[in-house]
Amino acid sequence: MSEGDVFSSIPTKILVPVDFSPSSHAAVEAAADRAHQFGAAVHLVHVVPMFPPSTLPDYISETKFTEDAKAAAERHFAAAIADLASRGIKVTSSVEVGEDVPTAILEAVEREKADMVVISTHGLTGWHPLVFGSIAEKIVKLVPCQVLLLRTPKPASSAKVASGRLMEWW
Repeated sequence: MSEGDVFSSIPTKILVPVDFSPSSHAAVEAAADRAHQFGAAVHLVHVVPMFPPSTLPDYISETKFTEDAKAAAERHFAAAIADLASRGIKVTSSVEVGEDVPTAILEAVEREKADMVVISTHGLTGWHPLVFGSIAEKIVKLVPCQVLLLRTPKPASSAKVASGRLMEWW
């Protein structure tokens, strides 16, 4: 291994896709550990999926749904940013809106010039992964940089919220 290879494997910016599940929280913690170890910055990204108009009830406008989802994500990120910054980690975040979550994440990797992605295997559960495939699987296959894939236990239900330090941000 040449000296150039060694230096290119040390991340300077780590991107973490976050869906606010316990698994994505574990990914944030793993990224924070690596950021602290290597002096890297962390960028948190949440993607609000755009739904076909027929999937939302008539009394909820798509604009209102998107605005509410973005505002909730920003509130969660504010707490996470404060915690990470208090540990000396340089952190930023963005909330994206897109029809395809993996594509939005890949665009964020490119825009943020991330050289590592930390992602977990079991985020929100339900029918979506069965129909559209795993977001983590697509990211691992398509991202042009290092990937740390955390194989987290499958949650009993994505509706349950864990307690304790792990979930104090969201």
